[in-house]
Amino acid sequence: NMFQFIANIFGYLLEWLYNGIGQNYGIALILFTIILRIILLPLTIKQQKSMKKTTALQGKMQEIQFKYKNNPELMNKEIMELYKRENLSPFSGCISSIVQILIILSVFYLVSRPLTYMKKIDPGIIENYKNEISAENDGKISNYYEIEIIQKKAAQDENIKVNMDFLGLDLSKVPSQNMSDATVYIIPLLYVVSSIFSIRMTTGKTKKKEESNSSEPDMTQQMNKSMSYMMPIMAVSIAFVAPLGLALYWLISNILMILERIVINKYVDSKEEKTLCLK
Repeated sequence: NMFQFIANIFGYLLEWLYNGIGQNYGIALILFTIILRIILLPLTIKQQKSMKKTTALQGKMQEIQFKYKNNPELMNKEIMELYKRENLSPFSGCISSIVQILIILSVFYLVSRPLTYMKKIDPGIIENYKNEISAENDGKISNYYEIEIIQKKAAQDENIKVNMDFLGLDLSKVPSQNMSDATVYIIPLLYVVSSIFSIRMTTGKTKKKEESNSSEPDMTQQMNKSMSYMMPIMAVSIAFVAPLGLALYWLISNILMILERIVINKYVDSKEEKTLCLK
């Protein structure tokens, strides 16, 4: 499927980084996340500009909604005309969300099956190890059997070894399977803290806009606000049942997104100020 295809491509980059920095999975994941954010930077800038422009148009949109509240067909037509005049796509936020979901699920595949997507180990070899572990465990095998293979069989086969020790944390551990180990909660908790900070940044700006406008907040603003809450909740839920490597990716990605938002907002604001001065 599409996620496996993308995970396979990501695997080449992660393996190259892993070997290039002395075989440390945690550092390789951090560098992988930084490179991925740089690649996605043009889309992020476009999304930020689009969000700012949409917020700036809220007054005009609310006028249209009030004027044509009894004629939904004409109201939608006028709103689309407004978007067209301002050279703005109403679906720009959707494209960004789709890309984010594609990447999230592809990285999930990547960290869940590192032997397949990162190490490119022959499927027959993986299957043999899987059957061995299953026989040793009375037919039981983890959902993340490739992680279990690394944990139990790497000592006898260097080819499948992946160093997942990162600052004393074992990135192969799954929080839901190691609930008595306090260390498995460190990265997810840091992710929650960074998400709260990110949400406050987003909702803080939205509140200021709403306070400066006596009309009801626009549906687009409400949707963006809901997404800012839903994404972290979904991520933490998945991170709880996935290897810690995924939580590390999300944590670093979140920190980079916050930094991007601060820098891009300053850049866009200063550009708008220059444009106004020229006018």
